[in-house]
Amino acid sequence: MNHILVTGGAGFIGSHTCLVLLKNGYFISVIDSFINSSKKSLENVLKILKKNHIFHEKIKIYEGDIRDTELLNKIFKYSRENKLEISSVIHFAGLKSVSESIQNPIKYWENNVAGTLNLTNVMEENNCKTIIFSSSATIYGLTNKTKFKETDPISPVNPYGTTKFVIEKFLETIYSSNLENWRIANLRYFNPIGAHKSALIGESPIGLPNNIFPLINQVAGGILKELKIYGKDWPTYDGTGIRDYIHVMDVAEGHLAALKFLSNSKPKIITINLGTGKGTSVLDLVKTFEKVNKIKIPLNFVDRREGDVARLVADNSLAKSLLNWQPKMKLSEMCLDGWRWQLNNMNGYND
Repeated sequence: MNHILVTGGAGFIGSHTCLVLLKNGYFISVIDSFINSSKKSLENVLKILKKNHIFHEKIKIYEGDIRDTELLNKIFKYSRENKLEISSVIHFAGLKSVSESIQNPIKYWENNVAGTLNLTNVMEENNCKTIIFSSSATIYGLTNKTKFKETDPISPVNPYGTTKFVIEKFLETIYSSNLENWRIANLRYFNPIGAHKSALIGESPIGLPNNIFPLINQVAGGILKELKIYGKDWPTYDGTGIRDYIHVMDVAEGHLAALKFLSNSKPKIITINLGTGKGTSVLDLVKTFEKVNKIKIPLNFVDRREGDVARLVADNSLAKSLLNWQPKMKLSEMCLDGWRWQLNNMNGYND
């Protein structure tokens, strides 16, 4: 049986990926500190799966930090002793706020970079040499391009993006040092939004959200009085930033596709964009949300934020050709599913 260790598996993308893994027959162990996530997300993953005892037996959850070497070794040892040796790691764990990273870069280097160093060291000690890393399109920086390819220059403009880039380079050096052993995939997400159609799992930020979609949800739900749009003078067709919004379930399926690809390949390292390839302005996202959900979102245009860029859209042709993956969900479905999650969980997992 394939056994996958999922770091940060209770988070937004992590929980949806855990669902996909379980539905496809994998056994998973999850390590999460639950600092920015909730145990309820994984409980709800099992609810989606009808509380089937088979799925309960296929997931083991550990509360802890990936910087805890002793705990990581304990997870690998337990799995080995129970003849469920961990074959691969999907690595989501880390901090992800652009603004917080600017205010507190040391915290981001300590959690994201040092945490990954510790994780890969323990993986090597336990002869587990397949890892899928949760990277980000923010590493592309300020380059003015219509679409970004994986081979485009990297120039992150904030500490969060820098830590993602440094980890990618670090993983490259691990692969290069031992070409016959490591299988590595760096998956660069663009803008995951939406939620599982059941409304049982979704994005549940703690405190004021950093990403636009939960902010839209909270304005629609009356938690916030207005949506702040950062800048109306960007060099785009309507003056607002353009992003590549992708349904979180498509992102989760992308991890499954990458896992299958690495499992069936010789040792190698790949870097893949996960996006739709379609650019949507902030205003168009709001208009789509308003139209499909029949609700009005009050807007307030404010100054640009430090670390933002005008346009960030994926060239996803490599994901399509190499992984045989492509996004299936439309922007309207992202808005419907995301608002359904909010309606049923107005306070996130705290309801």
